[in-house]
Amino acid sequence: MMAVRRVPELWRRFDVTVRDLPLGLLILAGALVPAFHNHGTQLGGLPARPFDVLAILAVALQCLPLAVRRRWPVVCLALVSVGFAVDQLRGYHSFAGTAVPVALLSVGSHLERHRRATALLFSAAYVPLAVALYRLGSGAESPGEFLMYYLALALPWGMGSWLRSTRVAEAERRRRVAEHTRTAERTRIARELHDVVTHHVTAMVVQAEAARYLTAAPDRLDQALTAVTDTGRRAITDLRHLLDLLNPDYGTEARTPAVGRLLTLVEQTRRAGQPVEFTEEGTPAESTGSADFVAYRVVQEALTNALKYAHGSHTSVQVHHGAREITVEVSTDGSGSRAGSPAGSPGGSGRGLAGLRERVDVLGGDFSAGVRTGGGFVVRARIPARSPS
Repeated sequence: MMAVRRVPELWRRFDVTVRDLPLGLLILAGALVPAFHNHGTQLGGLPARPFDVLAILAVALQCLPLAVRRRWPVVCLALVSVGFAVDQLRGYHSFAGTAVPVALLSVGSHLERHRRATALLFSAAYVPLAVALYRLGSGAESPGEFLMYYLALALPWGMGSWLRSTRVAEAERRRRVAEHTRTAERTRIARELHDVVTHHVTAMVVQAEAARYLTAAPDRLDQALTAVTDTGRRAITDLRHLLDLLNPDYGTEARTPAVGRLLTLVEQTRRAGQPVEFTEEGTPAESTGSADFVAYRVVQEALTNALKYAHGSHTSVQVHHGAREITVEVSTDGSGSRAGSPAGSPGGSGRGLAGLRERVDVLGGDFSAGVRTGGGFVVRARIPARSPS
């Protein structure tokens, strides 16, 4: 079974000339069968002539060039046309005339440049052939029949042109999809960098500012500097993890942060001087897809905003793991310094909250962020579990 499945793959590895040759050989073999002699295209009404050496050469000239019908379509059509002209002018009327529409189809489908000039050139070449056949046939066929045959030849050309336009449209569609994918991936990477860098750097800045006022208390100063160091190390670890995601050989099994990291995140924020109350309920599902990862980012961004815009305010983090979804709520009471909403802060770009909304929306969840009644800010998210990454 494996050998049978590999046959198409092995066939595609051959050069296109080798892959196109069998069709020409098949038509050649059919044209040389005695029963098929004088049973091909008959144009001009000339009497049938028995096959001779020139007939075999005319048949070969019509069939064998089909091997280059995709690599050199104009050369193929020119050689096939010459063989067809000899075939009809000598009255062989061989089955090899079938190669003409195949060559026309190939030209319409695979010729990239000078398409109009090629069509005009071969149309002009048809005129002297039609005149010669009309005279040799002593008017056995009317001019209208020659015109009908020309229109019949235009059909495979048109079909080839349609195939080419379809192929070009598909290539353009794939290009747009690839461009959209690249843009989305760049946005995702920017969002990841924003989440990682903003949170850790904000914590480090707050801890460093606090350390300036602890010179008279060496023990507390040492704790503050240790917290800055630990935060920097975590930032480096998260950045390395993000860069690993860009490695094509990176496995997906390590993509989602462990749920236990939420507690580490809360502890880090507490050491930065933010009073945080943390509540986690329920048991995480065995397979949550990207839900845990998004829940982690929601908590991370909300705590970063709390440090930046409501430093010192009482902050509450509530995470509930359900069988089908994870709900997250992070709120501040607005009692600390610079209390306010991220969107309304002079330094806030809104990029973080917009990125969170996109993350949650992709998984089919709900996200909201706004000012609480009575002051403060609240971020809520409902994230369906088992959602695809």
